[in-house]
Amino acid sequence: MPLNILQVAAEVTPFAKTGGLGDVVAGLSGFLERAGHDVRIFLPFYAQLAREREKYAPVDFIQDVPVQLGPHRFHYSARTAKLPGSAVDVYFIDCPALFGSGGIYHGDRDDSLRFALLAVAALECAQRMGWSPDVVHCHDWHTALAPVYLKAFFGWDGLFRRTRTVLTIHNLGFQGIVESSRIADLGLERHAHLLDLSPGYLNFFRNGILHAYALTAVSRTYAREIQTPEKGFGLDGLLRARNDRFFGLVNGVDYGEWNPETDPRIPHHYSAADLAGKAAMKRALLREVGMDESTGAPVLGVVSRLTAQKGFDLAFEVLPELLSRRDLRLVALGSGEPHYEEFFQWLQARFPGKAWFYQGFNNELAHWIEAGADLFLMPSKFEPCGLNQMYSLKYGTPPVVHRTGGLADTVEIFDSSTASGTGFVFDHFAPQGLRWALDYALDTFPHRDTWERLMRNGMAKDFSWDVQGRDYVELYGRIA
Repeated sequence: MPLNILQVAAEVTPFAKTGGLGDVVAGLSGFLERAGHDVRIFLPFYAQLAREREKYAPVDFIQDVPVQLGPHRFHYSARTAKLPGSAVDVYFIDCPALFGSGGIYHGDRDDSLRFALLAVAALECAQRMGWSPDVVHCHDWHTALAPVYLKAFFGWDGLFRRTRTVLTIHNLGFQGIVESSRIADLGLERHAHLLDLSPGYLNFFRNGILHAYALTAVSRTYAREIQTPEKGFGLDGLLRARNDRFFGLVNGVDYGEWNPETDPRIPHHYSAADLAGKAAMKRALLREVGMDESTGAPVLGVVSRLTAQKGFDLAFEVLPELLSRRDLRLVALGSGEPHYEEFFQWLQARFPGKAWFYQGFNNELAHWIEAGADLFLMPSKFEPCGLNQMYSLKYGTPPVVHRTGGLADTVEIFDSSTASGTGFVFDHFAPQGLRWALDYALDTFPHRDTWERLMRNGMAKDFSWDVQGRDYVELYGRIA
C-alpha cells in the first residue's frame, strides 16, 4: 500500500551535505518514490542555497507564515525543487532570521532553535498542503524533537491522527545538548511535562528517543553497540528500555554515483567479468600522484575525515613500520584534526615515492582512489554504518576494517582456505590488530587467482537502496 512519508533532516544531498547523512536521506527517499510512495523532504534553505534562489520555486500558499516559538516570532516561506534523478519534492524552509547566514551548523545552542523551527515548519507545511503523513521520519538529533512537537503543537489536528514517527540514529555521539532553560526559547515551556530535563539539560536525542514511535540505527551491529555503556554515550539504558521498537537497518549506497562500470569521474571502466580497467586505473592513479606506475606493489587507499572516530591513531605505529619493511604504496585523501593531517604529511615526506597525501576533499580523486587502489583502509574505532567500505567492495578494492558497527555488517573476513569473504577484518582496536589485518592482506595479494576471487566476491555484493530500502518499507508498513 502506498504511504505518505515526510522526511525531515538537516542534510540532503546534493543540496546540503557534510557527511553520509545527506546521502542516506536522498538515497532512501529516491528508492521510496520509485517504490510508489509519496515522499516529501523538508530541509532548511541555507545561505549557500539562497545565493541561487532562482533555482528554487516559491510555494504560493506557504509564504510569510508566522510561527511563535516561546518569545520568538519568526516568519518563513517554502521553496521547492526536485531531488535530482527522481520525482521527489524537496521543500526548503526559507527563514532568513535563522538560516540566512553561516553554514549548515552553528553549534548546539544556536542550532537548537534553528532545527526546532525546521521541525515545526515541516509539520505546519503538511497542514497547509492538507497532506496527512503516515510516517514522519526524522534524522539525527537535529530533528529529534519532531515527535515532541507533533504531540505538543499538533496533537489536536485529526490530520495527524494516524501519523507515526520514526527517529533514525546516524551518529549518537552528537546529541544536541543545551541548558534546560532553553525550553522557553523552543516554545516548550508549557509542555515541560513531556520532556526529560535531567540533569538540568535538554538533550534533543534523549527526548526524541523517548517519544518516537519507532527507532532505527544505521546498521544492526551499531544498534547493539549503542545499547552498551561503552558505546551508548549515556543513552544506552534508554535505548535498552525501548528495545522492542528499536531496529538496526543497514544503509544503502547509490550505485548510480559509485559504479566502476559507468563512473563518469574515472577514465577506465571495468566489471567483475573484465578487470582490465582496474589495472589501468591503478596505473593512472599512480601516474596522477607522481609514483612509478609500473610497480607491482599493492596500493593502499584512504579516503576519510581525519578524526578520532576514524581509527587512524592505530596507523601512527603501524603505517611507518609497514612502509619501511614492505613494498607498499599509500595514497591518502582527507582532512580533519591537525595531528592526523600532520601525520599523513609526515609519511609523504618520510617515504617519498611510497606515500602521498592530499589534504582536503576532492570528489574526483576519491573516485580515482576507490578505483585505482588495491586495498582500502578504514580502521574506524566506531562506525555507525559507513559508506566507503561498500563503495570499495563495488570497485573490487577489498577493505581493511575494524569489526564494528556497519563495517561488521557489510565486510566478511576473507578465508583463504575457501576463498570466501570480501575483506580483512580485525577484532581488537589496537595496533597489533591493524598490523595483523594488513599483513594478511599483503601476504594474500601476490596470489593473483585468489586475489581476483576476493575482488569478485566483493563486487557481487548488492548494497543498493533497491535492496536495503525494503527494510524501511517493511518497518513503515508494520507501524503505519
